[in-house]
Amino acid sequence: MVILLSAFNGIEGMISKLYTSFDAPITIQHQTRKTFFLREIDLGQLQKLRGVSCFSKELEELVVLRKNQRWVNANMHAVDAVFVRQAKVSSHLINGVGAAHLNQENRVFLGADIFSKLRLGLGSADNNIQLYVPKRGLRMQLGKTPFFIRQIQVAGAMNFNQELNGSALLWNYDAAAQFFNQQGAVTRLHVYHKQNINLEDLRTEIKALLGPRFLVRTQFEKNALIYKTSRSERLVVFIILLFMFILASFNLIATLTMLIHEKQGNLQVLKALGMTAQNRFQIFFFEGLLLSFIGVLSGVILGLLVCWTQQYFGWLIVPGANVPFPIVFKWKDFASILLASTVLSFLFTYFPVRFLLRKASFV
Repeated sequence: MVILLSAFNGIEGMISKLYTSFDAPITIQHQTRKTFFLREIDLGQLQKLRGVSCFSKELEELVVLRKNQRWVNANMHAVDAVFVRQAKVSSHLINGVGAAHLNQENRVFLGADIFSKLRLGLGSADNNIQLYVPKRGLRMQLGKTPFFIRQIQVAGAMNFNQELNGSALLWNYDAAAQFFNQQGAVTRLHVYHKQNINLEDLRTEIKALLGPRFLVRTQFEKNALIYKTSRSERLVVFIILLFMFILASFNLIATLTMLIHEKQGNLQVLKALGMTAQNRFQIFFFEGLLLSFIGVLSGVILGLLVCWTQQYFGWLIVPGANVPFPIVFKWKDFASILLASTVLSFLFTYFPVRFLLRKASFV
């Protein structure tokens, strides 16, 4: 149980990190419009909130990319330097290529899968692509193009998660806003908090400041499906492990049955010397608890040892990722394991011993 729950915690943390590292702790969007203007929000009052550290701007648009005869759809994220720093984009660049060009107006970064589909090369000077952005509110007319078109250089490839790898294009906010004439407009405003601040409390304060026109969500609400799925899977895993523990407890019942059968002669002598039925019950009951305690303690120590060796040496590697299999042991898991094992040990010792002693010939 210790090993499996710790491994599950590690996988859960790794998946959570992959899907939330690109998302700010709190995101502000308009309730009814895709974009809104920064002047609609009192940024000074927002910055003065006790838990707010900083905020960043983002414009998001669906774009089309072309390299020679290869066409790919992408989701453009035009962000500022604050976002690049807070999301630690440089640490997600493949081989670190292009880190010096982050947030430059004439450079973009693509998700790894899009980068591969366009057949670009890391560090290549021939990574120029055509960027097509649809014009808003344009009526189709003969001879007029419905796209803003720009040639731009791809500086590198990003590896965040499967969704972003297959859709994301990262660009400078100011360059993008000027390119399609949306200066001062944002799709989302990302809010970053100070340490030791409760996200829900901060979200409530921001919501009260902005009013009902804006949608304020934490990163947990934005990725609610991921977290709900993880919690459900975790509960299922714990229940399955409990069933395994119950099946293993039948070995304890068999041991106690054989022990009582072998010691009938000794107990007859003790009974003649004045030992009561309660004393006989206590002997086998506490012996069953001792056997359970030794088994649980040995299992926990062995599990912690395996987890520690994996954390320290990283002997098990995640296939395809070339990183050590993540192991995270939480003390609440330790408490849950001890509580469950104690309760089950008591039940599988108390009732079988009482039943077996009643059926024994010496009772």
